[in-house]
Amino acid sequence: MNSKTKGILCIVTAAFCFAFMSLCVRLAGDLPSMQKILFRNLLAFFIVGAGLVRKPEKLEIHKGDLKFLFLRSICGTVGIVCNFYAIDHLVLSDANMLNKLSPFFTIIFSYFLLKERLTLFQGIAVVVAFMGALFIIKPTGNMTDPAALIGMLGGAGAGAAYSFVRVLGKRGVNGKLIVMFFSAFTCVFALPFLIGHFAPMKWWQVAAMIAAGFGGAGGQIFVTKAYFYAPAKEISVFDYSQIMFSALMGFLVLGQKPDMLSLCGYVIICTTAVCMYFYNKNRRTL
Repeated sequence: MNSKTKGILCIVTAAFCFAFMSLCVRLAGDLPSMQKILFRNLLAFFIVGAGLVRKPEKLEIHKGDLKFLFLRSICGTVGIVCNFYAIDHLVLSDANMLNKLSPFFTIIFSYFLLKERLTLFQGIAVVVAFMGALFIIKPTGNMTDPAALIGMLGGAGAGAAYSFVRVLGKRGVNGKLIVMFFSAFTCVFALPFLIGHFAPMKWWQVAAMIAAGFGGAGGQIFVTKAYFYAPAKEISVFDYSQIMFSALMGFLVLGQKPDMLSLCGYVIICTTAVCMYFYNKNRRTL
């Protein structure tokens, strides 16, 4: 098996893990979003930490890194809070599709943060992707589902977070340090909201959140492995398989069926992502 095939298998496995995480978050029931976030990220922190204990790596924070670590964590926290809210209130595949707008938001934020040139094709792709999002959000007159807008905001938060991850990567910050810092930040952020408001959990809710934590951690691990085996230009488009997994899990476990407008939105956004994939691939080989 060559490296590209391994990379594709890893990123598809990561997509399955993240879809499974979303399903478990939904199955945990009406727990406060902050409580779900605390469980999910606390487990991720210990899983990554256990990996570092087993195989130590040098983790250093240089001058100027802390600012970007906090900015990445703030944006990532906005992203995960909004995403978990959307998962609880939307069809599972709708919530994940809106979150998958993050690469298009990354293009916008990279223009401002990294001073990367925005090409005409990229600009058109962003506009078309947002048009696809309208099919999922379904604005009608003065009435728009707030959960859909919050889900889209989650995609924006994730897009900004990924932009700061790129900044940190260029500064040579270890990826595991970024994950641990973010996980610790979100846990500290969530704690004040739970003081006096912690909801008692039944055994199946604890089990669902533990499973969500393992799903999220598994997704992070396989994403890292995927980009170790192959460059993003060759495999990133396969990340959109998460929508297929989410739709299938939502149908089989929750009995959810995306409506025709949402399906049109999926097609528009995924087609735009595929076009961006080939555009970036051809551009880098010139």
